[in-house]
Amino acid sequence: MVMAIDTLSGAMIAIKNAEMVGKRICEIRPASKLVSNVLKVLKNHGYIKSFEFVKENVGGKFVVELTGNINNCGAIRPRFSSKATEYEFYERRFLPARGFGILIVSTTKGIMSQREAIELGLGGVLLAYVY
Repeated sequence: MVMAIDTLSGAMIAIKNAEMVGKRICEIRPASKLVSNVLKVLKNHGYIKSFEFVKENVGGKFVVELTGNINNCGAIRPRFSSKATEYEFYERRFLPARGFGILIVSTTKGIMSQREAIELGLGGVLLAYVY
């Protein structure tokens, strides 16, 4: 088994690859709290139908049910820090058009989309993008 350096990057790549070949279900290993929180944001915004944690003898995995709504997604490396007023710069950099797709941000109030963070006036660390 190959050790993943960045679990979030591995998860986003797995989802992207499964979407590209038209699969409806995707497995993400290893499971982590960060990946779980990012999947919750994807589910809240309609990019995935559902996900569940499956316990295995060594760690666990997530089984994700896809909707076919994702054109592209990925982890943002390095993880840039952003003020609430700077999200627009990163939207132009990572998203194809204004109001199309979301940036996933880790804030002091938890992991959320940049839209929710702007409403709450929170800055944070950019984790991933999806559209």
